[in-house]
Amino acid sequence: MDEEDEIKRIKEGGFVNLIWRPVNWLKMLSDELSWRFVLAVIIVYGINQGVSIGLYRVSVQYYMKDVLKLQPSEAQFYSGIIQIPWIIKPLWGLMTDIVPIFRLRRRPYFIFAGFVGSIAMLIPAFSTNLPQVFAVLSFMTAGAGVAIADVTIDACVTENSISHPSLAGDMQSLCGVSSSIGQLVGFAMSGVLVHIIGPQGVFGVLSIPAGLVILVGMMLQEPLVHSYSHKRVSQKFLDATKTMVTALKTPDVWRPCLYMYLSLALGVSIHEGMFYWYTDAKAGPSFSQEVIGSIFSMGAVGSLLGVLLYQNVFRKHPFRGVLFWSQLLYGASSLLDLVLVLRLNLSFGVPDYIFVVMDEGVSRMIGRLKWMPLLVLSSKLCPSGIEGTFFALLMSIDHVGMLTSSWAGSVLLHALNVTRTRFDNLWVAILIRSCARLFPVGLLFLVPSNDPNSTILPSELLATKKGDDVLESRNSEMISLVDNSI
Repeated sequence: MDEEDEIKRIKEGGFVNLIWRPVNWLKMLSDELSWRFVLAVIIVYGINQGVSIGLYRVSVQYYMKDVLKLQPSEAQFYSGIIQIPWIIKPLWGLMTDIVPIFRLRRRPYFIFAGFVGSIAMLIPAFSTNLPQVFAVLSFMTAGAGVAIADVTIDACVTENSISHPSLAGDMQSLCGVSSSIGQLVGFAMSGVLVHIIGPQGVFGVLSIPAGLVILVGMMLQEPLVHSYSHKRVSQKFLDATKTMVTALKTPDVWRPCLYMYLSLALGVSIHEGMFYWYTDAKAGPSFSQEVIGSIFSMGAVGSLLGVLLYQNVFRKHPFRGVLFWSQLLYGASSLLDLVLVLRLNLSFGVPDYIFVVMDEGVSRMIGRLKWMPLLVLSSKLCPSGIEGTFFALLMSIDHVGMLTSSWAGSVLLHALNVTRTRFDNLWVAILIRSCARLFPVGLLFLVPSNDPNSTILPSELLATKKGDDVLESRNSEMISLVDNSI
């Protein structure tokens, strides 16, 4: 009996350890990097991006479909247009790195981003018969608010990635976990909220996460910039540009940048065509708003599982190996949409909802598993002194790839005559997309074979320049609002 009690005690202890493992992980990051930094990541990535993405995606799709009455190819095109503020992230990065406001580098940009995002969401929320152009501009402005907050926190992440290279993967995992959990919450609420208060009502709700970014800026404590002259801003821009050009000329930098762009551009997004098919009463399964939200929430679960899988299994594996298998699976998993559109799942007795949930979960998990090593790799490519700027440049390259993918999908849907009511050729678009997603496998020679714990950049690009009016790269920390005197 004593032996059985001992075995039971060990099993219970293992279960308790499993539960406390994420808590201990967060505590470790807080001890190593400051709990204030961890809090900032959770607010910006988890709430302002994660929850907002969940609510925003569903509400905008229904707004374009039911209010603006757009065709799938048009909605696909405008979904790319809305991403333009993310493409010019290097501009936001340059501003936060070398243009202080009131002698502060981070706080004013968080506050500005929060105000911009809140106002931009309130405009379509309270406007009736808003012209299509102004609606798209509002969505773009809201995206700019999120992008500015994102690039500001990215600067903190990349600074810590350089000062704590062994924790680079953990920091990206923290960002991914926060974003995935936030998206899960957002998607879970999105369908119900769209059904109850409509897409415009959801836009009003979206002003709240943006407003929280203002609190992030108010809580931020950072050293004041001394001996800085705004007259030399142009020189700083020139110096930063030269550093970026020097880095981009390095084969260890431009080769993975080219791969990141091509791997995303060849994704050929047709998600608007699939969304219209999901909600069609004749050709599709005619899913309701609540069902659409639940499907996307399961996709967020899959994304979270992808982050956890990378963190616990593939975090220390070489970039090239992880990308090889994830890219293969990414292309293969996209064929699940083909089974669905051809109604083959019904032939096997699998209901549409069950199949779509599995499809969304698996596809998002593999997509996140493919994305994580690219994020870690990007953080390894940033020269010291302009971490935020260069990371923003790398992310803008990624978003140009996404824009290319979105517009390629728009052209494909238009060429195949996929409309609001006609989906005869949707299966052809899916097949072309799946084949295109396999091409990046042949480009993996552009990716370094290093493991995530090694340094990629030459030593001269990792040396931080210092001077009388050069802004030093420091870790910004979050402090309690009560303890901060502004």
